[in-house]
Amino acid sequence: MLDRNWFTELCEEAGSAFSLKIRGKLHEEQTPFQKIEIYETTDFGNLMVIDGFIMLSSRDNFLYHEMMSHPVLFTHPAPKRVLIVGGGDCGTLREVLRHPDVECVEQVDIDERVTRLSEIHFPELCEANDDPRARLHFADGIQWVADAPDDSLDVIIVDSTDPIGPGEVLFTEDFYRHCRRALGENGLLVQQSESPVYHLDLLTDMHRKMRRAGFARTQILNFPQPVYPSGWWSATLAGNGELSAFRVRDVEARPFPTRYYNQRIHEAALAVPEFVERHLREALS
Repeated sequence: MLDRNWFTELCEEAGSAFSLKIRGKLHEEQTPFQKIEIYETTDFGNLMVIDGFIMLSSRDNFLYHEMMSHPVLFTHPAPKRVLIVGGGDCGTLREVLRHPDVECVEQVDIDERVTRLSEIHFPELCEANDDPRARLHFADGIQWVADAPDDSLDVIIVDSTDPIGPGEVLFTEDFYRHCRRALGENGLLVQQSESPVYHLDLLTDMHRKMRRAGFARTQILNFPQPVYPSGWWSATLAGNGELSAFRVRDVEARPFPTRYYNQRIHEAALAVPEFVERHLREALS
């Protein structure tokens, strides 16, 4: 919602709103899939909005992109084959490719315009797009996972929009079942899972569906995200091994810089508040 010098996103289900002061609109278009708007803000850099919902800002996107990539990659014992479903702004792709042992990253986003506009308005996120290990595909991520051979991937990162419209099918048991098959026994899935304080029912429903789809364990990762509803966001890990253990020494010796993620942040992100833990325990029993 645009009101003079402010962009406001309403969160009707929580009776709240979040606003950013803007200098002007840089771009607007309706693609075959969604409406994309780019604004210049006074304090958060550029802002991407899809179908009226904030996707990212220049100022704080590092929180999300680092937490969607580094925890899962340092939890897996040796991630080499990575699939990103969604992630058209390419920020998660950039973070994944900071890991030198990753050999191949397939990124599948249905809307090429998200990537092309990111290259213009968020070029810092697209620095790794020409990395020879990266392969960008503009196609249906659901079908891509369904067609993936068994045990062909080590990590799947679902960097999706909210579970409405085109993103809704990425939160189904059938999708998770295909992920489980493509990952094999030791593979890991991570997906953004909304706000624990605003969307707890959705979060627990994801855990139920992941478990029914064949993942033995699920684990929440908590992190701040100022431009998203409530300012408190989460990602959910799914796998068959111990999800609270990670390669601590490799984190400490990582050969690349991070702005948010480190060993202590990883450990802290695994802590689950009592009301969330109780809700999950009841839902999964």
